Amino acid sequence: MLVRSSNNQKLSSYILCGRTSSALVGEIFLLRTEFLIDTLFTGIVEGTGIVKSIVKIKDTKRTADNTISIDLGNLSKGLQVGASVSVNGTCLTATKIVKSTAFFEVVKETMKRTSLGMLKVGEHVNLERSLKISDRIEGHMVLGHIDDVGRIKDIVKIPTETKIMIEVSKDVTKFLVPKGSVALDGISFTIVDVWKNKFSIALVPHTLDVTTFKTKHKGDKVNIEIDILSKYVAKFLPHYL
Repeated sequence: MLVRSSNNQKLSSYILCGRTSSALVGEIFLLRTEFLIDTLFTGIVEGTGIVKSIVKIKDTKRTADNTISIDLGNLSKGLQVGASVSVNGTCLTATKIVKSTAFFEVVKETMKRTSLGMLKVGEHVNLERSLKISDRIEGHMVLGHIDDVGRIKDIVKIPTETKIMIEVSKDVTKFLVPKGSVALDGISFTIVDVWKNKFSIALVPHTLDVTTFKTKHKGDKVNIEIDILSKYVAKFLPHYL
């Protein structure tokens, strides 16, 4: 079981009591799940949308920097103002909906720290509506909080799959393991290999068909979200190893 230490202040004050390391990871997962449900995604892209406009917000009273409008197509059905949508892996909130087009106000920090700042009108973006509690988690737990922007270093195509090499910083690769999970532009991938400052993934033809990766080229930038469980493991387990 998990027992709090004397300061009783933070989750990090929990100490291991008669549990294996794997049991501790499980308990951390359960403790965090209730906080993730509101804006949880799975990395299984539901479709792509088209960027209709990117407008700089001139009202200085608004905290957002840009308004991005995206034609969601059929994914707009049932969407309400205030709903969360993963756009190329970035969790955005719909602030206005007109027919099939949703408007998202994006703060300057998000535009700067993700690939959204590089979007152009007419581009396609990966889309996923937030998870309902009754839904299956087909990929892995994705929050829509981008950790870094990587660069496609190489693309190798063979008949049965496409292998892509992603160049990143060591601050990212330290959280990655072969056969682990990572989200790229909102898509849940299984990692194939990991090196010092790069890693590889493999895409089956279906993933290429239904996502923006079918148009990716060497040198393109991609949003990266590290598996949240990897970050918690790295934070808490060193104290007990």
